[in-house]
Order: sequence, then C-alpha cells, then structure tokens
Amino acid sequence: MKATGIKEGKVIIFSAPSGAGKTTIVRHLLSRFPDFAFSVSATSRKSRGSEVNGTDYFFLSTEEFKAKIDNEEFLEWQEVYPDNFYGSLKSEVNKILESGKNILFDVDVVGGSNIKKYYGERALALFIQPPSLTELEKRLIARCTDDKEVIRKRVEKAERELTYAPLFDFIIVNDTLEHALQEAENRVKEFLK
Repeated sequence: MKATGIKEGKVIIFSAPSGAGKTTIVRHLLSRFPDFAFSVSATSRKSRGSEVNGTDYFFLSTEEFKAKIDNEEFLEWQEVYPDNFYGSLKSEVNKILESGKNILFDVDVVGGSNIKKYYGERALALFIQPPSLTELEKRLIARCTDDKEVIRKRVEKAERELTYAPLFDFIIVNDTLEHALQEAENRVKEFLK
C-alpha cells in the first residue's frame, strides 16, 4: 500500500547493445544522483567475474525464472539467447517507486521499450548507441569476458538492436565517454525538473 503524501518516483531507462557503455553511464549517474535507486535485473545467466547476487543481478536458475514468468512476476522480461533470460521484478520496482525514489534501469532494448510503454510520460527512455559496429566489437574484445563466437553473436544482435533506437526519447551516441556522460546527466536533470 502506498504511504499517504509520498510522491511516487520517476523512471529513467537506459538501453543499448551490449558493450555500448550503458552500464558505465548508469554507474556515473548513480554517483551523481545518490538518492536514485537502481533496478537490479533478474537473469538466468551465470555471474561474470566479481558480480554479486542482489547487487549486480538477481541470479536465478532457468527453471526459477520461467516459474516467475508463469506467475507474472516481471514488469518486463526477455529471452536474450536460448534459456538466457533477463527481466525486472515487479515487486522490486514497485517497492522503490512507492517509496518516492526515482529508479534507473539498465536493460536490453526490448525491455527498455516495454518499460517506456508501461510508464509513458512518467519515464525517460535513453538509448546509448555506439559510434559504429566496428568500435562496438573492439570494446567487446577489450572487456575480455567473452570468446570470439560470443562476441560475433553480440555484434550481430547489436545490429538488430540499433533498429530500436527510434522507440526511445533520446539517442546518445557514445563516441567519447565524457560527452556521453554529460549528455546523459543533462537529459536526466531536464526530465526531473
């Protein structure tokens, strides 16, 4: 139940192809707006490196994830690769918004466009675009988290994901990180006025 007198928070969505820099931008904004909450996505993929359950993602088994889909526990979800799911748990998002906090999403392009449709004018949807697919591939290689075949698939997927850009309120081309960080910060400040 929503507390009386508390204004519900706003929704800020960041989406991009993998490796375009959205997570770096979201982390920057969380440091600049410390009162913002971050929507921790659930996923059925294995954790990478030092990722922490409940902080980076809610890591679920494929079976657990599918059960939550069946129970309609997600605001949005997507099967990004076969049996590799990502989604936003309604319970976590509602808890944050009802407390009056603004919430930042770092989600894939399908999830981002679905969240924007759901929240409408209450949401700001920003698409982070790499300067080119060649540059995106270089960034993915530099991360040293995936093998060549996974990188190839990510670049192919990115080409399709770029077609979603017009569904977002603004496109930020991440040609230089400093420029992208400043533009994202400006867009968020303007939205919150």
